[in-house]
Amino acid sequence: MPPERPGLIPRYRAQWETAALVADFLAGRDAATDPLWRDSGAADPSEYARWADHLCGCACLQMALDARGRPVPPIHEVRRGVQALGGYVEQPDGAIRGLIYAGAVAWLAEQGIAARVVLDLEAADMPALVATGGLFIASVHPGIRQPEEAPAARGGHLVLVFAATERGALRFHNPSGDTPATRADARLPPEVFARFFAGRGILLP
Repeated sequence: MPPERPGLIPRYRAQWETAALVADFLAGRDAATDPLWRDSGAADPSEYARWADHLCGCACLQMALDARGRPVPPIHEVRRGVQALGGYVEQPDGAIRGLIYAGAVAWLAEQGIAARVVLDLEAADMPALVATGGLFIASVHPGIRQPEEAPAARGGHLVLVFAATERGALRFHNPSGDTPATRADARLPPEVFARFFAGRGILLP
């Protein structure tokens, strides 16, 4: 089995295949026009576009696999595996509910990676969780892309916190970052991160 903690910063992954187009997709461009959609493992552009807005958690799982030295499947392969364990629910009206943490934790267990759901966590406590190689998939408001603005709520989106700076700023990858600075190795002090953080997520110790 590969080493559990090889000391790697996870390679960044967006929830869309073409990270450079994330700003366009957020502005309304049809995700089915992503030129790299086939790399996702989706059956066709329609499936790709239907799910793209919901795969921030699966992108975080891909990055977690990479950080643990595991092979990284295409994002829809991850999604199907997680969905089979209850991590996503397709509702009768066509709406998609998820990522549901319990399903993701069960899927990680199948990959040989220990994880657990954490609730009622303070952002100020997060640097200690990741100080020795831990990873935290954190529920934040998607507006964390614009940290200077006040979010309307907390939660609704997932990012991967993988380290903290010497001064305690949280380092994280945002699957829907719309600029290079907000995508890979974004950095925010805990007190700023806290304005977006819902206090819950998935810890990979």
